[in-house]
Amino acid sequence: MRPAPPLPDTTETRAALIDACLWMNERHLNQGTSGNISARTAGGILITPSGVPYEDLTPDALVTIPISGLPSGDGPKPSSEWLFHQGMHQARPDMPVVLHAHPPYCSVLAVQRRPIPACHYMVAAFGGTDVPLADYALFGSPELCANMARIMADRHGCLMANHGATVLGETVAKARWRLEELETLARTYLFSSIGGQPQILSDAEIADVLVAFAEYGPRHSKNQNEEGKM
Repeated sequence: MRPAPPLPDTTETRAALIDACLWMNERHLNQGTSGNISARTAGGILITPSGVPYEDLTPDALVTIPISGLPSGDGPKPSSEWLFHQGMHQARPDMPVVLHAHPPYCSVLAVQRRPIPACHYMVAAFGGTDVPLADYALFGSPELCANMARIMADRHGCLMANHGATVLGETVAKARWRLEELETLARTYLFSSIGGQPQILSDAEIADVLVAFAEYGPRHSKNQNEEGKM
């Protein structure tokens, strides 16, 4: 995988992280302060602090932790999930943003310990033929960090057993988009089991979707570096 450049540690980036937290609660994708978000910057990992209501967050309240090793003991405490955020940024240098929440439908599947199969072609937006489930471990633990790094090695989102969901993003906006898509998939999968069983797309059909996604979006001129991607 090709590493992505870090996001700039600016007031605008910090405000975008706070806006994502407020958006999660407004869209009922999270409750209270249970979610968290981080972004890789040149100075380390910018992450939301522990236990601060989103409405009270200001740009200077966000915490910077190192890409490896323990956070400084000075200043505000980082999110209780800082360790798996750190692990995600180490394992996925191509994805500068990590967004974690407890969306209701994702959480139902998580407590049932059910991954999301290819019940809809949008499963491919998460990098494979399903949305996988990370094994349970205590929040904030090294075991959870290891479970997440393993399951997300080649995926852009996962469910977390008896916990919630996490998505990765090339940008804050892309991470927000994936979280809402994941919750929609979880709802679709649960509702499609009412009165019947969903028909699951084959690996070959999902492979076709992955190819089609690579061509999705506006056409760019040859002198542009970025390609439109789903």
